[in-house]
This record gives sequence, C-alpha cells and structure tokens, in this order.
Amino acid sequence: MPNRTRRRSAVSCAALAALLTAPVVLAAPASATTTTPVIDFNGDGFADLAISAPNATVSGVGEAGYLSVVYGSSAGADTTHSELITRATEGVPGDVTEYDSFGSWTAGRDLDEDGYTDLVVGGYRTPVVLWGSAQGLRGGAALAGRTYDVGAGDINGDGHADLVANTGGALEVRFGPFTRAGVPASTDTLAFDEEDGPQDFTVGDVTGDGKVDVVTQHGFDEMQYTSRLWKGTSTGLSKTFQSSGYYTVGGIVADVNKDGYGDFIARQVDHVSETREYQAGDIRVVYGSASGFSTRTVKINQDSAGVPGVGEAGNGDTDYGDQFGYSLAAGDVTGDGYPDIAVGVPGEDIGSVREAGAVVLLKGGAAGLTGTGAQAFNQSTSGVPGASEKGDNFGASVLLADVNANHRADLAVGTPQEDGTYQNSGAAWLLRGSKTGLTTTNIASFSPSTLNAPEKDSRFGANFAR
Repeated sequence: MPNRTRRRSAVSCAALAALLTAPVVLAAPASATTTTPVIDFNGDGFADLAISAPNATVSGVGEAGYLSVVYGSSAGADTTHSELITRATEGVPGDVTEYDSFGSWTAGRDLDEDGYTDLVVGGYRTPVVLWGSAQGLRGGAALAGRTYDVGAGDINGDGHADLVANTGGALEVRFGPFTRAGVPASTDTLAFDEEDGPQDFTVGDVTGDGKVDVVTQHGFDEMQYTSRLWKGTSTGLSKTFQSSGYYTVGGIVADVNKDGYGDFIARQVDHVSETREYQAGDIRVVYGSASGFSTRTVKINQDSAGVPGVGEAGNGDTDYGDQFGYSLAAGDVTGDGYPDIAVGVPGEDIGSVREAGAVVLLKGGAAGLTGTGAQAFNQSTSGVPGASEKGDNFGASVLLADVNANHRADLAVGTPQEDGTYQNSGAAWLLRGSKTGLTTTNIASFSPSTLNAPEKDSRFGANFAR
C-alpha cells in the first residue's frame, strides 16, 4: 500500500460510521468439505448474484429497498439480463413500505428441494422466501413469525436444508423441507436470557460430522462477550455451548487447512463494543476439531507477515481506522481445494484519499490461513475500473462465488457509498479467480444505472446473498 496520511474529514468518517451501524451481513454457511454452497437460482450451474440496495426509493417510497439479481454465465456476470426485485414485483408478498430496507439481509438454499436455490429476503417488515426456477426467482411466500435475520444449513444432518432465525431473544431452527407456503416441517427453539440474546450468528460445520453448527456473538450495554459454539445434533441445536474465548463479530466457517473440520474466522474486537468503530482491525481464526473449537488459533491483521498494507487505528474522534475484517467471505479462488478468505478493509486510505477502501485476499493451505501470497486490491489498482475517492468504503461487503463455473471462485466487492449520478448510489465489482489468485483481467463493474435500477441514495452493494 502507498504511504498514507491519517487526518480524515468528518464527511468521510460519517460515511463509514453509517456502515458500522448497518446490520451485520450473515456469513455464508460452509461444511468441512466445501467452502460455500452455489447460489444458483435458475439451475444452470453458474453462481448467481443477488445484490441488495436497502436504502433505495421504490415506487416513490423512501428506503423501501430492492434486490438486483445478476445471473452467472460462461462469460461471467450477465448484466444484460438482470432482474429487479421489490415488494412490488409480481408474486412477492407484502407491500412497498417506507423504511422497510427490503434486502438488508438474505440467505439462499433450496428449501423446497426442486433443484433450484431459493432466497429468503428480509428487512424490517415480514420476511419472504422467493422460489428459484428455470426462469430465475419467481413468486414467493411470506415467512411466519418474528424474524430479524436468518442463516441456512442442515442443522440435524438429515439431508434437508434448514433455516436458523434470530427471533430476538431466541434462535429458532426451522427444519426443512419447506412447503411452497413457506411452512417448515418442524421447529426447535434455543432460548436466551433477555440480556443474553445473540447480536448476530454464523453457521457452518465446525465438528465435521455433517451437521451444521451455529456460532453466536453477544453484547449488552456497550460490552462485548465471547462468541459461543452451539453444535448441531440430530434433534436440533445443543442446549449447551462452548466459548471461543474471543470477542468477535460476524464471521464465516471454512476448512482453510482441509483437515475435515470447519474453521471459524471472524473479526476480533475489544471487550468494549464501541471501540470497534476506531480499530485498525484484526481477524481471529479458531480452528475446528471433532469436539468443536480447538486450542489452535491465530490472529491476522495488516501487520502480519505477507499481508499488504499497515494496520492503522482511528483516533476516536474523526478517524475510524482501517476496519480490516469488516466483511469476510470464503471461496476457493485458485482451484487448489483450499478455501481462501476475502477480507474487506473499507476504512483503508489509498495514498491521501481517506477511507477509499480495499480488499485483501488471504490464501488457505495445508498450514492454515496465513499472509503468504496475500493480494490487495482497490480502485487505484491497475486494471480495476473507477478511481479511489474519499469515503467510498470499497470492500464494505464481499462475496466469493464461481460465477463462470470454471472451478475458481470470483470476488464480488460491494461499495454502497460509491457515488454515481447521485451520492451513495453504490456499485459492485467482480474480479476473476485464477490459478495464481485474483486477477484484474476481464473485471466487470456495475451499478444501479447499469442495471436499470433505482439509483438515488440506494446504497447498492450493501449485501450479497449467500
């Protein structure tokens, strides 16, 4: 990274502050033997992208929100046949409502077992499941019950996709298969004390037994608590937990050393919750084992050997720090069988351009996750479309998915603070995977205007479906 100054304007800090208070994007579920499931709404074998614009005005209604679906193809992201999905779209339950932020959280799985990925979409109103088909996402059903966000995976190991829903004070496992009315086969509830409910959670098979586990993150009254592992069992989630021993938020599960156990990778924060807003950023890797979290663990940041850049914290006033690890995604970029990890660094300064943002790729291998061979990209990197601008926060969201089905994951980068015709309209980039890592060859970039979607202050790219 170039040398950087650290005095930041109140405008750019406010932009990053808005990101820091946004809903945490749920991690892509992963098993010990795979990185991430393919999100393929039309069943053609190419991974598809569902990109959230939760602040968009829809049908004249402010902050109603929408999704843009960009289908994968042999040539990559097919932006010429994208779809716009709102609550006004035919077959989507509910009404367009102010401040709904439709699409602010999503989860993809084949819930009705017809061979097409379905998509659960939520905001501040009733969540819906949109059904996949040969023509893409078509029609849907409302999901009953209070739901603040969801994750997906096979909790009880019976071969059916399940949903894990945060209902506020409890995690409810909704077991598949689901009917076309959105009704699960059965449910099970993991309740918490009023002051002890999860802030967010991550799903993935840490123990390698074919049953997906859940890692919860907790905080109360500005204090962060250590994350907890709840193992999947044949009857649902275990009612007892194992502490990771670390204060973390967000996260993903991926078997980065390919030993058969999923490893938990998350942003590590201080015990005092509010201090995370000013941190340079660290990620914590807690390796999995047959019994759950193992004692093997490592912290990685921009001061680790091989990782590009320098970790720089904020000053607690007008400087919000690099935020290394603000977003995370797992996928096999090089095709060597080991999951690699994309790390968003949305507060990174590029030269004198404050909070322009960057993404770092850490490569998995037999030794686990290290900085060896790491790569960094930003809008000033040669071959990347656009330019680094103050407050863009490039890397606020990331996703690794094989959009062109060449057995190498491609990197989607969301930048909801990017300015287009209007401020904060947002944009996304797609960098191709290759044998040696990510490449700037044949990069695709698209925005609401490219996809004929509402643009003004939409914050397109806030989230990618997983």
